[in-house]
Amino acid sequence: MALLMSLFLLCILITSSFSYSQAYSSTPHVDGLLANGNFEEGPEPSNLKKTVIIGKYSLPQWEISGLVEYVSGGPQPGGFYFAIPRGAHAARLGNEASISQTISVKVGSTYSLTFAATRTCAQDEVLRVSASGRSSDLPIQTLYSTDGGDTYAYAFKATSNRAKIVFHNPGVQEDPACGPLLDAIAIKEMLPLRYTKENLVKNGGFEIGPHVFKNFSTGVLLLPKIHDIVSPLPGWIIESLKPAKYIDSRHFQVPGGLSAIELVGGRETAIAQIIRTIPKRLYILSFTIGDAKNGCHGSMMVEAFAARETLKVRYESIAKGGFKTASFKFQAVSDRTRLTFYSAFYHTKFNDYGHFCGPVLDDVKVLLTR
Repeated sequence: MALLMSLFLLCILITSSFSYSQAYSSTPHVDGLLANGNFEEGPEPSNLKKTVIIGKYSLPQWEISGLVEYVSGGPQPGGFYFAIPRGAHAARLGNEASISQTISVKVGSTYSLTFAATRTCAQDEVLRVSASGRSSDLPIQTLYSTDGGDTYAYAFKATSNRAKIVFHNPGVQEDPACGPLLDAIAIKEMLPLRYTKENLVKNGGFEIGPHVFKNFSTGVLLLPKIHDIVSPLPGWIIESLKPAKYIDSRHFQVPGGLSAIELVGGRETAIAQIIRTIPKRLYILSFTIGDAKNGCHGSMMVEAFAARETLKVRYESIAKGGFKTASFKFQAVSDRTRLTFYSAFYHTKFNDYGHFCGPVLDDVKVLLTR
């Protein structure tokens, strides 16, 4: 009888463990808009004074502080025009104003926020982004797209099971009516990277990256390390003054897979990765460059660095897509080797000289030679 009871308990334990494992493995990772992340659910009319929101909790799913406006796209009083390409409404932050939302996260996991932010005045505007006790000031004075389509990514590591996401206007501009416009906000859990035998570079095809809005995208600007020490592009460091741009195959032409990187800031945009190597051994670094079929044109050049070797690869773009592959050998001088890529020239779109663009980088591989 005791033996039968033991077998019965063992079966229950195995079944429970299998069910738990199955449920855990099928749990999807977070990837989508925050609650009312596109601001299409607005305040009650009684909680609006023209465009100004009255009441701390009047914007559904958000907590507000200071002067926050609920605005619609199109012409505005005073001669302004608000471009809101991802929907009909947005939130505008006045001086010292903020909006926040608290979400559930997994301790130790890395998350990336994707948000559409646009300055609304000609003066300097700064957007402070905070999450899990960390914050960074994002300068949004430079417009990388002239149609209100600038989208940024900001990554953070969860330190508890609840994270407060805050977007704040620290009020550096003189006009209190000025302030950044937030069009849409999404979040994505970044899955851990794994080494493969075929490639010493992690995430060499850039397939793992921040959330990309489906209905409208001009790419996602990845902040330099000085603004975000947790990279929104797993495996890679944005080690430059200007951001790099993460692009997807739904809205751009990429050499392979679903995603690639566009080097939009010339010599001021560089991405790098440190890989494990064996000193004095020879390796082959290969990569693909091209144009995203987004109107970017001209003589493009990508410079690649590995150990003591350098390669300059030129690509003549006629803005209709296309790519080429390059490779070179390098000898490792230590057990860690830094790979770095940047664009040698500055580029703008053929029909829009205010829209920054550049060569596309994809499919970065490093193999050990025999």
